[in-house]
Amino acid sequence: MKGMGVRSTIGPVPAPAPDGASRSTGSGDENGDGGGSRSGHGDAVGGAAGPGAVGPGAVGPGAVGEVADPEAARRRAERRVARITSGARELEQRLTDLLRGGLAAAGQSGYGLWEETAARMVDAQAPGLAGRVRELGAIPGSGPGWPVRLLEECALTHLLDRAWLTADRLPAPFATTVRTRVGLPSPVAGTPVRDHWLVLAQYDTGDARLTTRRVWLYGTAGGRTALVLSYGAAGRVPRLSLPVGAVLDGELTPHAGSGQLRAEPGEHFAPVAGPAAPPPGGPVGAALDAYGSALREDPWLDAWPVTLRDVVPARAEYGWQLADAGGHEALPLTPDAQSRPGLWRLVALSGGAPVTVFGECGHRGFTPLAAWSPEAPAETVPLV
Repeated sequence: MKGMGVRSTIGPVPAPAPDGASRSTGSGDENGDGGGSRSGHGDAVGGAAGPGAVGPGAVGPGAVGEVADPEAARRRAERRVARITSGARELEQRLTDLLRGGLAAAGQSGYGLWEETAARMVDAQAPGLAGRVRELGAIPGSGPGWPVRLLEECALTHLLDRAWLTADRLPAPFATTVRTRVGLPSPVAGTPVRDHWLVLAQYDTGDARLTTRRVWLYGTAGGRTALVLSYGAAGRVPRLSLPVGAVLDGELTPHAGSGQLRAEPGEHFAPVAGPAAPPPGGPVGAALDAYGSALREDPWLDAWPVTLRDVVPARAEYGWQLADAGGHEALPLTPDAQSRPGLWRLVALSGGAPVTVFGECGHRGFTPLAAWSPEAPAETVPLV
């Protein structure tokens, strides 16, 4: 597809950069992290990450390959666990002080105190917690209704703190998700899945330190949706680039954790000739049900990938939305989606008629990423 920076050949797939720094506005997306954690779009379903380490009650999740000195690695992991636990307890005290003093005081204390707390979480080697703290500090300046949003995010941060501190009593998949949200790498686990993968969408997010590329894939035979993340230094394009709309034959190995969609690609993806239909999709109600079910597995999810079938973009009193063709239910588009050129591409593609749309459904609304018209169901139209 034009405009996507696609390489002329696929060939070997570059290995994604180590997860050590992956915590942007979404990296932590992301998302690992569906669309990611609430404190970041990037690891909606992927999760934040850090140097190989462990959480309470486990040794070495995420370690890949042989360790030169297992005993030294174990000691380093234990020291990091102790630092993160200390940071989580300090953050709990910070939240307690905030609620005792009243949320209104957060608007008067300024961002400096939050940044200091975030720096202490970085010192504790908990980048996921640091990212959540920075978002808490930004909420008082986010406009009307900020106390409600601050209380919601405080509750989610408290939930993550408590989950970390009791991770040894949690079910193993959920404990792995907690470690990922705190900022540890999610280990690659499970059996590689071979399929013909349709590239649904590709887009970048970033901050001053890191650029995160998110690539959504759909297995045409198995019906599995997967997220591949690739990283680059700030201002540099990540190495992995897959053409939107292409069908590639290859293997993906899923990451561990409850509700995880993130996967690692194999060494080679080979193009497959012929068109591919979009994911089957469903109505708006089914998309909301899917997001709700995903939240049971990972309460910090910012969004979840869904495909809407037979929806029409329409302007409402509060902005644009995607409505079922029958007019029974509708999903509002996120503020970011309403400010992008892709919205007008979607409106033009629809022309008032129903279309199929893939995107991320979350508590802020729906972000459309790709669409298909009934007249050309095999042509994927990128919206980002």
